[in-house]
Amino acid sequence: MVKLTIPPKEILYPVPVVLVSIFDRKNKRTNAITIAWCGIVASIPPQISISIRPSRYSHKLITREKSFVVNVPSADILKKTDLCGVVSGKDIDKFKLCSFTSAPASKVSASLIRECPVNIECKLKKTVKLGSHDMFIGEVLAVHIDNDILGPDGAIDYAKANPVVFNGGGYWSIGDKLGSYGFSKK
Repeated sequence: MVKLTIPPKEILYPVPVVLVSIFDRKNKRTNAITIAWCGIVASIPPQISISIRPSRYSHKLITREKSFVVNVPSADILKKTDLCGVVSGKDIDKFKLCSFTSAPASKVSASLIRECPVNIECKLKKTVKLGSHDMFIGEVLAVHIDNDILGPDGAIDYAKANPVVFNGGGYWSIGDKLGSYGFSKK
């Protein structure tokens, strides 16, 4: 097999598409930003990283507020999800623009996005400067899951949740379940 070597770039795929909501005290509203540079970084305590360019308005809000909510959208709100990543919340109320329903969080100041089937409240633990982006590491304080995406076992049924991933500049849905952790040893 012949492999092509290319210059370094952000080639890892897939990455989850999420909407991060942050309270904006100046405008007295919650802002939302679309993020694909997101991931789990620890299990105990559970922690999530999101990476944002320092020039983005949401970067300033997280730095000030020290908390955020990671909202996991479904494919049926993809157009609104994309829109939150291409307009600035500095001058536009993205919740109104996208007709998102605000739901109160239990542990942080930002609102949950009710249209997203999973909402993860986070307290900022650390900021790491990494070049083009700063990585915010948030400790998970609370998780909210819509009952209608749960399977009979009480776990998330990802077919019902219908999440979106980002691959090389495009949005993709996920496919069929291929196995479970440890299935290779069974």
